[in-house]
Amino acid sequence: MQPTPSTPPVNLYDLPRAALGELLAGWGYSAHHRDLLWEALYRQQVESFDALTGLRPDLVQALRERTRLERPTTHHEVFSGDGYTRKLLLRLRDGQTVETVLMRFKGRATVCLSTQAGCAMGCVFCATGQMGFVRHLSPGEIIGQVLHVTRILREADESLRNVVLMGMGEPLHNYEGTMAAVDTMVDQLGLALAPRFITLSTVGVVPGIRRLADEDRPVQLAVSLHGATDAERGALVPAARKWPLAELMDACRYYAEKRKRRIFYEWALIAGQNDTPGQAHALGQLLKGMEAHVNLIPLNPTVGYGERPSGPDAVRAFQDILASYGLPSTVRQRRGIDIDAGCGQLKAAVERPRRAQQPTAS
Repeated sequence: MQPTPSTPPVNLYDLPRAALGELLAGWGYSAHHRDLLWEALYRQQVESFDALTGLRPDLVQALRERTRLERPTTHHEVFSGDGYTRKLLLRLRDGQTVETVLMRFKGRATVCLSTQAGCAMGCVFCATGQMGFVRHLSPGEIIGQVLHVTRILREADESLRNVVLMGMGEPLHNYEGTMAAVDTMVDQLGLALAPRFITLSTVGVVPGIRRLADEDRPVQLAVSLHGATDAERGALVPAARKWPLAELMDACRYYAEKRKRRIFYEWALIAGQNDTPGQAHALGQLLKGMEAHVNLIPLNPTVGYGERPSGPDAVRAFQDILASYGLPSTVRQRRGIDIDAGCGQLKAAVERPRRAQQPTAS
């Protein structure tokens, strides 16, 4: 059936392999043709229908007429001074822009993906949270970011190892789109990324954490805490008022017990705010006895939040207190500070001047 004028042709990148098979089966093509197309999309990473040389011509023609191959395009990009971090502002079909960050480390490459345009969670220190929620990204818009950076890496004879769903947006708020994209990432006939190297970060969307546990999804879970009491956490993370710590930690224990896997807890260290010995002890008490690892991340300052990152002495003291509770921790390397690599900062920097130049209504 031809698509109606009001319904745009389906973006092939929106379809996990099973859904692609259902589409082609409806046209009379077997799973063999589905797998040939799938490998062309994700192994060969063709970028146009003209490049689909290994498929039957009638199938290629049907695809031209009924589908589209749509990837985000580069709107703006910046490079860190050390050459290891590349931040991309990618433009989507409707003109929305999202950020993708490619980070190179010795022997590996990591991409940080966005799952939404904007974010509804409103974390006060986050540039994306400060801009508000616009819409969910489709699976293809998430996968398009992966394909964008793998093309960059291929040109340098490198490959992608780690994926972190920590960019713009809350992944568990866009559960369906995010998980469909993850299914494509780990598909062994396609991108074949290892599930143990895919990390999903959430501010603590309790229903999503429980659903992740029940569905046995192949991702590592990271939970952003930033405060060890409801009052302190709620001041930084407004979503905490909907899902208080007792409810969140109950969901985390449920996840850890069901998945038999530890959870990473993220803590943005803010000077004089949540880097005190009292907060470290409160965090230690909160996580004591759990299968947990704490990632300590000195704050990445944003225009809309005036606080500063913790100094080295405060970071070490915080880490020592956690160790006294038997909690392992890692101080995360701050990458791309010189290019505003924190979530939402490039979009804000690029689009703020454009908005300022727009004439106001008289």
